[in-house]
Parts: sequence; C-alpha cells; structure tokens
Amino acid sequence: MSYFFISAAHKSSGKTTLSIGLTAALSRRGMQVQTFKKGPDYIDPLWLTAASGRPCVNLDFFTMSQQEISDEFGRAMAAAEIGVIEGNKGLYDGLDLDGSNSNAALAAKLQAPVFLVIDARGMTRGIAPLILGYQAFDPNVRIAGVILNKVGGSRHEAKLCNVINHYTDLPVVGAVHSAAELVIDERHLGLMPSNESELADKKIAQLGEKIAEQVDIDRILSIAADVPPLDYNEPAPLELPVEPLRIGYPRDRAFGFYYPGDLQKMRNQGVELVPFDTLGDAHLPEVDGLFIGGGFPEMVMDGLEANTSLRREIKDFIEQGGPVYAECGGLMYLSRRLSWQAKQCEMVGAIQADVVMYERPQGRGYVRLEETGANPWPKIAGCSREIAAHEFHYSALENLDPSINFAYKVTRGTGIDGIHDGIVYKNLLASYTHLRDVGGNLWIERFLAHVRRCRDQRKTQ
Repeated sequence: MSYFFISAAHKSSGKTTLSIGLTAALSRRGMQVQTFKKGPDYIDPLWLTAASGRPCVNLDFFTMSQQEISDEFGRAMAAAEIGVIEGNKGLYDGLDLDGSNSNAALAAKLQAPVFLVIDARGMTRGIAPLILGYQAFDPNVRIAGVILNKVGGSRHEAKLCNVINHYTDLPVVGAVHSAAELVIDERHLGLMPSNESELADKKIAQLGEKIAEQVDIDRILSIAADVPPLDYNEPAPLELPVEPLRIGYPRDRAFGFYYPGDLQKMRNQGVELVPFDTLGDAHLPEVDGLFIGGGFPEMVMDGLEANTSLRREIKDFIEQGGPVYAECGGLMYLSRRLSWQAKQCEMVGAIQADVVMYERPQGRGYVRLEETGANPWPKIAGCSREIAAHEFHYSALENLDPSINFAYKVTRGTGIDGIHDGIVYKNLLASYTHLRDVGGNLWIERFLAHVRRCRDQRKTQ
C-alpha cells in the first residue's frame, strides 16, 4: 500500500490538473488508484473519479472526526495499490490560526509524503527561500519533493532545477511546461464538472499522457511506498429492511453533486437508487422519495424549462405529500423560476420563491446549523445537536413566501437569508446547505426513516 499528497504553495497553482493527470497516468499502468480530496468539494472529485474509475473520497476536518478520517481513508485504501490525496488551497492554509484544519495537518495525520506544486511563472532564484520556508515551517510535515508547474520552457526549467538542487535537499520530481492542452475550462464554482463535458475522457487521457512525459512517476511511486501501515475500523453490519426503498435522483448535466459515500450508505441500507434525467426523461420514475442534489441548473435552464411533463410530475409528487430532499441546485430547480443573464425560465414551482443568479458568491464556505423543530425528518439517537456542513452558491431567493417554515437556524454561514435555511413544505426539505453523512450528522438514516414513514402513511390512506 502506497500513497502521497499533492499540495501547493498557494491556490490556483494547478494541483488539480496535476492530480488528475497523475491519477490517469497511474491508471494507465494498470494500477488500482484510490483518490481523495481534502475538504468539501464535488467538482474536483468528479474528475478524479473519472480518472481512476473509483469513487473519490472527501476528507474534511470540519465535518468529520479524527477517527472518522482515519477510518474512511483506511477502508478506501484497503482495495487499492496507490492513493492520491489532493489538497485544497495552499499547504498551510486553513480556518484556524494553529493550522489544525490545514492540508499540512491532514498530511501529518496520515503521515503522507507531500509533493509541493509550485506555480513557477516568473520565478528563478526566489524559489529557494520559498521551498526552505515551507520545509522549516512545520517539522511534522514531510515535504518529499517538488513539482514545478507552468514552466516557461527548457531554459527556465534548467535554471529552477539548478537553484533547487543547490540550495535545498528536495528532489524535483516533475517540471510541467505551460500548455493549452493542460487547462480545464472553469466557471464560477471552479472547474467545469466532468459530467457536463462530452470530452472529459479525452481530456483526462490527454492530461495523463502529458503528465507522464514530464513527471518522474517511478520516483513518486518509490517515495510513496514509504508510509506506515494503516489503523482503521470497519463499519458495523446493518440489518436490511424487509421492504427496500426506491429513491430517485437526477444524475445528468444539470445535477451531479452527490457524495459517493452518501449514495453508498443508502445502498448499504437496502435502498434502490433510481437515476433519472431532468433534461431527457419525460416522466418521473416510480419511487418512494426523491433526492435532488446540487449542480448547475442555470447552465441548462432552457432545457429544464422545456421538459414540462417532468416538472409537472415532480410538483405533483410534492403536492401529494411525496418526501423530497433538495440541496442548492435542487432548491433552485424546485423554485418558481430562475433568472440569469437577463433570461428567465420556469422551474418546478413547488417552492414559492424566485431564484436570481449573481456575479459574486451569495454564500460560500462552511456552515453550522441548529434545528428549529420544523424539520420533517424524525430525530434519531447519535445525531449531533449542531450540524456542520458547507455551502457554495451564486444564487439567492427573492419574493419568498413570508409564511414559509425553516428547518434550520444558521449560526455560521449564509443559508437562504443569513439567518435561516432549510425550506419545509409538506414533506419537502430544501436548502442551500450541502449535508454529508459524517460526524454525527446522520441525515441519511433520518431521511430514509422519513421516506419510510410517508410510504406507510400512504398505504393506510
């Protein structure tokens, strides 16, 4: 078992494209690659999942306990040969002054060798004090090598390597030259999701080929093998229900933000997950409940509006008491209408509010929620009093019905109005907050109990 950590001196250094390329290059060698992403993120993990063929696992200090991180990491690595951990932001960046939420803290916890990605544009001799400072800042972090990125050419590469070899004891394990083919299109939330790109597989293969040419994969594998054995706990076996639930969820160009671990937990509890396409399917499948995750509905708003039959059936499902959980993009889809770039399109209309897109984020980062008592999901043992989660949205709700009930009080973050989140209507719960079934937030068990209760009530009517 081997693994390594890809981090950077600062954000936007190119670590995601390097992580995707390294994953693709290792997969091309026939290796079983398991990818991980530090922090709450959907888009980078979609690309890493596509590159490895295995679901990417998020590791996050804010929502997960220390033991939970160890357990998730160990379980995922058990069936893999090599692990690729991609950081977020810079190596030492994080929420807290002491760095307890940083990439460095995660690398130290996992005792993972770190390859420091440096955006080398405009740099020569100045790269040495940068590296020396990063090495000296935290002795618990093992920086094992440097990957130069966005190098200006062979002469630039030679100068940088000479400086690093002269002043530091770190090997340069890669020097990736600037090239248009190494760029993935971006939009307001970051990289364009791979589920929207018909050329995603081609781009991943291209990244793998280019990275393999410019990075010493064998040297990385040799360094990555020097890691300790993992200590982790296996989950307790579950007793499956007699009557399994059918949960429908859209998985298409509009909606793709789902944590693979959460979907797997649903399957582990006997759920049959039924995917459908909000753009191409005229009818809602026969299901007991709906989970509508996040995504970019604004990018395909014309197509969502055009599918009138599906919108009508989803609204009817909600009006008839069907249990639904929607997050962010799902909340937007269930609203009356969506406005963006001087265009307005009709949406499902179950939530009495209009959605307006803005140029700047309206809510971004970690959130903490307290329940108000209006949540339709039953409470269960083992749940935390406070919910730790995250949000990232460029939209806001307008013309909101003042009589709407809210499931949450926001103590950190923005939510819907800076104070509340979680619109409750009949058996629908819709919020800007993205939940993850970790750290005492057992939302899946609660949601499934809610769906089961709604199904049983329909049977007695």
